[in-house]
Amino acid sequence: MRKIFVNLPVKDLPESRRFFQALGFAFNPDFSNDEAACMVVADNIFVMLLVERRFRDFLTGPISDATQATEVLVCVSAESRQQVDGMLATALAAGGKPWQPVMDHGFMYGCSFQDLDGHVWEVMFLEQPAA
Repeated sequence: MRKIFVNLPVKDLPESRRFFQALGFAFNPDFSNDEAACMVVADNIFVMLLVERRFRDFLTGPISDATQATEVLVCVSAESRQQVDGMLATALAAGGKPWQPVMDHGFMYGCSFQDLDGHVWEVMFLEQPAA
């Protein structure tokens, strides 16, 4: 099975960990230290939160300022509309910023917010068709 590792630069790693822990994400201590935190999204999906000086080790150019330009949209699934709404409320209470209005297309319901560093996160619930 393939794994996905999304790497994101962060300005304050402890605050970013606190933010994402408030959203219910766990961290793998085997791949975390004072420069990086391995956030577990699913069994095969991880987000590496890297302090900017460590993130620069992987770049040939400047780090994009996510508060000024959107470099990526990270979308995670939810199990219900209530979970979408709850995650948005938690993100905003933990210091995140609203992004786009809540989207409701009937079969698809979602929200979006910016994390502490301006990265855009979407949370999406897709209604499963009846069997």
